[in-house]
Amino acid sequence: MSLYAAFAGNLDARLMSRRAPHSPLRGTGWLNGWRLTFGGEQMGWDGALATIVEAPRSQVFVALYDIAPMDEDSMDRWEGVGLDIYRRMRVRVHTLDGEEPAWVYVLNAYEGGLPSARYLGEVADAAESAGAPHDYVMELRKRPC
Repeated sequence: MSLYAAFAGNLDARLMSRRAPHSPLRGTGWLNGWRLTFGGEQMGWDGALATIVEAPRSQVFVALYDIAPMDEDSMDRWEGVGLDIYRRMRVRVHTLDGEEPAWVYVLNAYEGGLPSARYLGEVADAAESAGAPHDYVMELRKRPC
């Protein structure tokens, strides 16, 4: 099994149970030195897509999943790895038990553009359901769209 750090819409446990049904939630943590942003608006979706970029003094709330080998291909397909939309990247997640190496999906597009109101609402709802702190969720809800 490999450890996956989910952010944005993938924080939704119900969604993840459909995308990776053999991969249990392990817990939550933070990507320190990263920030949630949006990009790829030109790719044809209804607004920009969530991604992360390195940013000192910032952090992103994540859910950690033990991804079973049988679910890795499904996750890659869902995130558009074969279509060059997202790519996997290794990061260090800070948890109550210490640092954990994990992988995330990072958008293969320039930062910029606004997400749709619906998409941003889904991202905020997913963070709230995953147990993100109230102030983190409220910052998501206040972002421009």
